[in-house]
Amino acid sequence: MKEKINNFLGKGKQGLSWTTVASEKILLALIGISTCIASAMYLFEMFLDRRIGLADLFMLFIYAEILAMVGAFYSTNRIPVTLPIIVAITALCRLIIMQSKEMDGIMVLSEAGAVLILAGAAYLMSMKDKLSLDKLKDDTKKEG
Repeated sequence: MKEKINNFLGKGKQGLSWTTVASEKILLALIGISTCIASAMYLFEMFLDRRIGLADLFMLFIYAEILAMVGAFYSTNRIPVTLPIIVAITALCRLIIMQSKEMDGIMVLSEAGAVLILAGAAYLMSMKDKLSLDKLKDDTKKEG
């Protein structure tokens, strides 16, 4: 039984207490379930309104990205930093689309600048991940 629990909790987290790892997995499962419920409720509201706008599609994309983060954690035991950055970019784009007519031009430019900064951060993080994977492959070849 203890071996099954250890396999469920993952062996890549030796430095953490089993309660910390279990709590993390439970919270992420709750986040995934809550995201599914929230997206179903949002889809139901769209159905009742009989209207689908661009902001609605952005919101559904945010829900999909949150589910992707939860799925990435369960498959690799880590959450890639680029996924929350993409969620932030999508949320800012949704905000710009929903409020751009009522917002001051400086505010729209500020939010667009934030999107640009986040896009640069996502690019840099993806390059870092690529370099890390290349280094890992090189280290494996040297050992073999």
